[in-house]
Amino acid sequence: MALYTDMVMDHFMHPRNVGEIPNADGVGEVGNAKCGDIMKMYLKIKDNVIEDAKFETFGCGSAIASSSMATELIKGKTIDEALAVTNKQVVEALGGLPAYKLHCSVLAEESIKSAVKNYYDRNNIPYDKSKFPDCDDCEACRMV
Repeated sequence: MALYTDMVMDHFMHPRNVGEIPNADGVGEVGNAKCGDIMKMYLKIKDNVIEDAKFETFGCGSAIASSSMATELIKGKTIDEALAVTNKQVVEALGGLPAYKLHCSVLAEESIKSAVKNYYDRNNIPYDKSKFPDCDDCEACRMV
């Protein structure tokens, strides 16, 4: 059995939505100090829908593939639908990740939440704080 699925390799070799969105409505950045991965997510939001999502990731192939897939999963979705995307969904959409690389999918999930929280904060939009654990509680931030 191959270490990585064809889908993981495709998103690593040909990542979707790479880059920065100038004047993004929300920007989130998370990292993992143990492996050195850093993900930055940019969102363009109009009428509560994510019109565009891009990422910049410094990390391994699994981190790049997870970031790429996460942007694909949230484009065209409402903010609430994007917030509901889990690391498990990212892994499933990629056809699996090795167990020791699952933290990459967690970073992808947390980067979405971080970017949405930034959008809410920038626009003084009230939100349920329980959907955005503070850095002492979320796995991605605990690792930084």
